[in-house]
Amino acid sequence: MQGHILSRYAGWPVIVGAGLAGLMAALELDGPCVLLAPSFTGEGTSSTLAQGGMAAAVGLDDSPASHAEDTLKAGAGLCDPAIVQRITEAGPQAVETLLRLGVPLARDENGRLALHLEAAHSHNRIIFAGGDRSGQVILQHILQQAQKKKNIHWLQATLEGFHAPDGTMQGLWSSAGFIPTRHCILASGGCGGLYQHTTSPLANRGMTLALAAQAGATVRDMEFTQFHPTALVTPDQTSRLSLISEAVRGAGAVLRLDDGQRFTEELAPRDVVSRAIAAQLRAGRTVFLDGRSLPGEPFSTRFPGITQACRKAGLNPDTQLLPVQPAMHYHMGGLKVDQTGRTTLKGLWACGEVACTGLHGANRLASNSLLEALVCGQWAGQDVNAHQDTARSLITTAPERPTFTTDWPFRAEMQQHLGILRTRKGLEEFLGRTLPLARQNLCALTASFIGWAALHRPEQRGAHWREDTPGLQPPRHLDLHINDLPL
Repeated sequence: MQGHILSRYAGWPVIVGAGLAGLMAALELDGPCVLLAPSFTGEGTSSTLAQGGMAAAVGLDDSPASHAEDTLKAGAGLCDPAIVQRITEAGPQAVETLLRLGVPLARDENGRLALHLEAAHSHNRIIFAGGDRSGQVILQHILQQAQKKKNIHWLQATLEGFHAPDGTMQGLWSSAGFIPTRHCILASGGCGGLYQHTTSPLANRGMTLALAAQAGATVRDMEFTQFHPTALVTPDQTSRLSLISEAVRGAGAVLRLDDGQRFTEELAPRDVVSRAIAAQLRAGRTVFLDGRSLPGEPFSTRFPGITQACRKAGLNPDTQLLPVQPAMHYHMGGLKVDQTGRTTLKGLWACGEVACTGLHGANRLASNSLLEALVCGQWAGQDVNAHQDTARSLITTAPERPTFTTDWPFRAEMQQHLGILRTRKGLEEFLGRTLPLARQNLCALTASFIGWAALHRPEQRGAHWREDTPGLQPPRHLDLHINDLPL
């Protein structure tokens, strides 16, 4: 396959990733485009794993301004207020988009949209579908709509590298061959699979972000990794952990220690709850989620997907306590982008979890991720439509295929040193292992960006918590280029 050019796709925009952000971008594109992903079933995407739903201010007593206020508060001083305002104002229209695409959003007894409450939201504003299978239901309906569009060409392959020798996109390598293109939208997900305990697909290890950085794109705020407080503890700690949605605590479930005592405010921001649980676990205690006495319908009726995961682990959530622990869940950092999704590499856009838009700041507000993926995917597609550059000729000879490794034996070390609680000593020890590998190993490069940023943010802000440097510094973003790392 060395030197093979996929000439039939030459010059078309390429979208990498078939989760919510990638599909929404593809639906926006006017002309022919390529959707490149390892699978087109929704499997392997974080979107399909989303349980709670999508945040949007559509309640009678709610407003985008209130949604923005909650988002800014959760973001601990690092949100971009203009982006927060723009995305939260787009929330009601995003709900209309889902309805137009045929997504069967849940309704209450009066026929209005049913709305969940989740932590750090001041109103019930989480729209959902399929009980606790919101992401799966939303993605499947949008996937069906995308499959009807004749201009979308589906290429089952993986991304292997970008060709941008002058800082401008000229093409990309896939496992199927080289595609000459000047427009790529990267919507490939996050990096949770780098961690030992994660709710993310294990294949999502930040490799496409590393490829963009290798090509010269800037990354921002890589140290902010959000841990979901309540992942189900099972005997097999090597596979992806099942998430117990924040909507469960919003519905009235409480956290208890092994002696039955409650020890934290269940609906505090995620970083607060995660640290409270982590402290108890480090002290040798066991933490449980108690959903045995939810008001209204029983747990199994209200949360059928979570119940299925619990029963697979031999637990009945209607009658038993559920052992839980924090797990890596979402990356607030990523490729630095502007309001249209453009990265610092000309011709490369990014949306979804791989991008750092400024919405989440230092700590993502629950269920804002699906909203961001939908809205920013649309905006990236619209910007590609408006700015397709046809003046320059396309490359006609395939460049040398890049060769990188992706093995990753450091999941436990990642969990230990770049988990919820961090220290300078631990970060330096971790970087001593990864930096020598980062030029050739994509996982090591992304992990090194996270570790380097964590080392150079000596404060406690949002999801980044340095135990050896208590307190806050003046708010600042941390932008990194590959040349900033001592490789």
